[in-house]
Amino acid sequence: MKTYRFHSDSGHGWLAVKRIELIALGIIHQISPYSYENGNTVYLEEDADAQLFLDALINNGMECVFKESYKDGRSPIRSYEGFTI
Repeated sequence: MKTYRFHSDSGHGWLAVKRIELIALGIIHQISPYSYENGNTVYLEEDADAQLFLDALINNGMECVFKESYKDGRSPIRSYEGFTI
């Protein structure tokens, strides 16, 4: 079982996932530009992209747990580059 970090601030949240995992699950081309990236980590926006990832995990028989990280004020994730393929 893998652990993923869910980051949030007062307005939104993102699930941190390695780009290679999105490729392996075959969903890299379905991730929206509302997600962010920094290095090899993609921060999946909580409304659709994170759910797409979680559904793909479940469909592949994988389980996960979450660690939450809350940033009071504006999260630095908002200043990362927008996701591109």
